[in-house]
Amino acid sequence: MSITLLLWSGAVVALGIALFLTMVRMLAGPSTLDRLISLDMLAATAQCGIGVYIAWTKDTTPAAALVALALVAFLGSVSVARFRVDDDEGLPEEANR
Repeated sequence: MSITLLLWSGAVVALGIALFLTMVRMLAGPSTLDRLISLDMLAATAQCGIGVYIAWTKDTTPAAALVALALVAFLGSVSVARFRVDDDEGLPEEANR
């Protein structure tokens, strides 16, 4: 087995572990901010996966999808952070303690 195949396999395994941990955090996050951060991590991991694919195949066709995903993820994060309300908003004062 060549060293490059070992490195590519390591990158894919690391991205798979990152996706699994991100999904666990997204499903178990106690607040909306935790879910927002895990959604950003999911987009970043997808970008890394596309980048690894581009480097492995030496085909730059998916580069436009990489740029589009980065732009959509950034705009989504900024808009959610801008218009996000607190998780405790609307609860009685006794429940906030």
